[in-house]
Amino acid sequence: MARKVTLQRKLGFTALAWFLGCIMFFPIFWMILTSFKTEIDAIASPPLVFFQATWENYQLVLNQSDYLKYFGNSVVIAGGSTILALLVAIPSAWSMAFSPTRHTKDVLMWMLSTKMMPPVGVLVPIYLMLKYLGLLDTRTGLVIIMMLINLPIIIWMLYTYFKEIPSEILEASRMDGAVLWKEIVYVLLPMALPGIASTLLLNLILAWNEAFWTLNLTAANAAPLTAFIASYSSPEGLFWSKLSAASTMAIAPIMVLGWFSQKQLVTGLTFGAVK
Repeated sequence: MARKVTLQRKLGFTALAWFLGCIMFFPIFWMILTSFKTEIDAIASPPLVFFQATWENYQLVLNQSDYLKYFGNSVVIAGGSTILALLVAIPSAWSMAFSPTRHTKDVLMWMLSTKMMPPVGVLVPIYLMLKYLGLLDTRTGLVIIMMLINLPIIIWMLYTYFKEIPSEILEASRMDGAVLWKEIVYVLLPMALPGIASTLLLNLILAWNEAFWTLNLTAANAAPLTAFIASYSSPEGLFWSKLSAASTMAIAPIMVLGWFSQKQLVTGLTFGAVK
């Protein structure tokens, strides 16, 4: 009887998980479906589920815009900001995790509080700073901005991962004569690799999907795929089929990456949860 109840509960949770997953995936599914419709079919009421599919939208998007340029900008901005953020965050999180002071938690809370501030509140000063430094509408400027806005989350995640590593292991490495950089590179990083990998993937996704800063700090030269999507919104209205095709092409690379790395992401997110 108890086994039957346990099985029913397991099936119930599984069904609930599939139901919630389908609800979350439905907007993406509908966007992909719309990308194969004509503009007339896309605005039909009631919405059409069965229709004659066409590749015309993808052909128009590829022919009328420089997709590879936007894609390259996204790769450089997301990848560069992620690498730069890790180079800053790893030693910072190590210091806070293994050499804490009485102000460490205050510093962590202050960093996290910066994420609660509306980005528009600091848009003007950051815009003027980048313009003064000659970094407006450049990949370098966006790499720095993406790194800074995601740095608090990265430090917090790495800090929690590092705290799960027994300090006795690091002390043993020091007893064996390991200097600071060897302690971090050869002891700390291999042990925290799942957490670092999940942090890297999360930051890559956040930087890839960032729209506010990319739309306000770029014009043409450094515009990533988020600006590529926005270009299909015009004063004449929204071209839903072409917009859906552009959006699908923009999210496809990061979705494929997330799909193939989901095991590593889940492993990293649960790293240290069970001792």
